[in-house]
Amino acid sequence: MVSWVVAPTRRNDALRMQPYAGDMTKILHLAEIEYWLQARETGVYSRSTRGASLVDVEFIHCSSPEQLPVVAGFIYADHPGQLVVLELDGSAIKAAGIEIKHEDGGDGELYPHVFGALKCEWVAAIHPALMVNGALVVG
Repeated sequence: MVSWVVAPTRRNDALRMQPYAGDMTKILHLAEIEYWLQARETGVYSRSTRGASLVDVEFIHCSSPEQLPVVAGFIYADHPGQLVVLELDGSAIKAAGIEIKHEDGGDGELYPHVFGALKCEWVAAIHPALMVNGALVVG
C-alpha cells in the first residue's frame, strides 16, 4: 500500500501529492467514512461536505488532486476519525446526465461541483485517509 502525504508547498501555494503520477484532471471528493459506508449499503452517496447534505447545498463539493490538501485542511483539520478520498468517474457521471460544473469557490479558484447524488459505481477508486496535525494523509 502506498501512503500519500498531502501538503502545500511554498511556491505559489501550489500543492503536491507524493507519490502521484495520475491524471491531474481527476475529480476527488473527501468523505467521512460513516457516510461512505452508508452509501455502500444504499448504492447512493449524497453528502455535499462535512456537516452538509446534497439537499442542503444542491451539489457535492469536489476537488482536483492539487486542491485537495487545502480543502482538507480547511474543512477537516480537526476531524478525529477515518476519511476516504473518492476518485470519481466524471465520464460516467456526465453520461448519466449529472452536471459537473467548475465554479468559483469564493477565492477565484474553480472547484468541481457535482449537481446530483453519486451512484457508488461512479467511484473509480477509494483511498483511506485521515488528518494528522492538520495535514491530509492518504493511504
